[in-house]
Amino acid sequence: MGRIPEETVQQIIAATDIVALVGRSVKLRRAGSNWVGLCPFHTERSPSFNVYPHNHSYHCFGCKASGTAVRFLMETESLQFTEAIKRLADDAGIRIQEEELDPEAERQAKYRAALRRAHEQLAEWYHQLLLRNPVAEPARAYLKTRGINSEVAKNWLLGYAPEQSNLVRRWAADHSYSDRLLLDAGIYTQNEAGAIYPRFRNRLMFPIRSESGEVIAFSGRALEAAAKAKYLNSPESPIFTKGKVLFGFDKSKKAVNKANQAIVCEGQIDLITAVEFGVQNIVAPLGTAFGDAHARMLKQHASEVVLCFDADNAGYTAAEKTYNLLSPLGILVRVASLPKGDDPDSLIRKQGVEHFKKLIDEAQDFLDFQINRKKASNGGDMRNQVMLAEQTAATIAMNPSPAARDLMIRAHSVQLGVTEDAMRRLVNSYVKRQQKSAAAREGAMANAEPKEITVAQAATRLLTNQHKTALLFAHTALASAEIMEWLRTQDFDAILHDLPGTEILGLVWHTHFDPADSAARAGWISSLHPVEESAISQLMTRALPGNFKEIKEDGSHIKEQIDSLSQDLYNLGTTRVHHLIQRSQAELKQQGLSPERISLLSERVMVLRKEYLDRNRPR
Repeated sequence: MGRIPEETVQQIIAATDIVALVGRSVKLRRAGSNWVGLCPFHTERSPSFNVYPHNHSYHCFGCKASGTAVRFLMETESLQFTEAIKRLADDAGIRIQEEELDPEAERQAKYRAALRRAHEQLAEWYHQLLLRNPVAEPARAYLKTRGINSEVAKNWLLGYAPEQSNLVRRWAADHSYSDRLLLDAGIYTQNEAGAIYPRFRNRLMFPIRSESGEVIAFSGRALEAAAKAKYLNSPESPIFTKGKVLFGFDKSKKAVNKANQAIVCEGQIDLITAVEFGVQNIVAPLGTAFGDAHARMLKQHASEVVLCFDADNAGYTAAEKTYNLLSPLGILVRVASLPKGDDPDSLIRKQGVEHFKKLIDEAQDFLDFQINRKKASNGGDMRNQVMLAEQTAATIAMNPSPAARDLMIRAHSVQLGVTEDAMRRLVNSYVKRQQKSAAAREGAMANAEPKEITVAQAATRLLTNQHKTALLFAHTALASAEIMEWLRTQDFDAILHDLPGTEILGLVWHTHFDPADSAARAGWISSLHPVEESAISQLMTRALPGNFKEIKEDGSHIKEQIDSLSQDLYNLGTTRVHHLIQRSQAELKQQGLSPERISLLSERVMVLRKEYLDRNRPR
């Protein structure tokens, strides 16, 4: 695996529809010639994430995340540069001819590819065991009790992990997988004595897939009643982060987006049964670990979530925790009331999918669900009524929308037996508490030891530290092919060598891509260091200053603009001379200089002063 030529990167980016690519993860809407949506890289309530199809790029005005299609795939799929390029190339049907070996990049990419390959091959091997091998009879018998036939098992690549460790070891040997790789993948585990053995044994296996559909982990359902864990999931690995994956989301994402609603259930079989019976907009966390990242994922695709958990204390607790993550994002949360003892799978099989759909349609607003449950369990005396009003007020206060809070206050005050004014005062007090707590947390973070800054923050600092005129050259050249061509004919060597804050100008001046080809420009940007890539992407989203706002494709005003830049270039050269004078004078003030060095510096200052005066005379 070597270096991918810049021309090939440009070709791949030109063939990639960045709106379609981003649209797989972010719900976008058109805004003029661009597209906007909620940023997938930070939590926000109003869309500040922009996709620019004409530039083949994206930028978030909130967290400053920016880049090309390659960077987006790297960040959202946890891929290395070469892996992302190859994924896009495969999608576009472009063959890559690599050159110049990069040993470290090759090692990392090959290892991650091997981890993915091991998961894909093992999933297929588990699947074939389930379908044909006598050792998988316990799993087939279990599936039969759950009403899952071979067709469904094939649709979801269900498999069986055998009890006999030697079978898995034989498979690993046949595929030349080392113990180290399978430990890193989470397929093997190691006990305190150092013994290595398969993690999954005598379990029904559910492949866990990334949003793009690759197998990256497993969830194994125990087939023995005495097993310590009913479900066992893969540990996190270089290709799998539990908190960023929802089971079934690769299949249900389009349906969630279309319905603008996501149903969240608890188990893999619940989800599989629902999808197979036609309920497509459904997802499941891995176990009960619904987290912040899951909430943000759903926010990108839906404005409403229906929780479909077991009708017991554990299910209620899970619903409450999930609501606390979703509501602050402005998501409407409702709760489907399942009959006690039923889950979506059993309900659909006993009463039919239409009955399940009806329960989803009739799902209660979370507040109604919470109030009714607490009323039923706490009784109706005054003390409990006050407690319930306070709990409800705290729940309402989580919603970021004042309008939504007002509607909830009106809807539930009578239900709680309090006046609207009293309820509003109570909610406002909780809102203020939350704001105070948030401010305290921000203060504590500000006073804490400094953390490593993000790429976007480093890029913003880089832009801030650039010389204003040098940045103008870079900005206008990236916006106009004519100015880029003019820029490349100018001599910037001395300025770039001597004047601080010209790093971005240097990057742009040394480019060789066709300035009229936006895909070529995007290809160049994607090849930069991540901080430089982010800085260039951020710069391109800024409005052009002054008379450069009129840069147009027809080249109008271009002569006046280049004349203006020529004057700016002359002035920048004068600034360089002034900077060299100051630098030499500062060195002259240092102690311990040799007479020869003092003489050299003094002569240099005299020569530079003369040049500075000459440059400032009227031309």
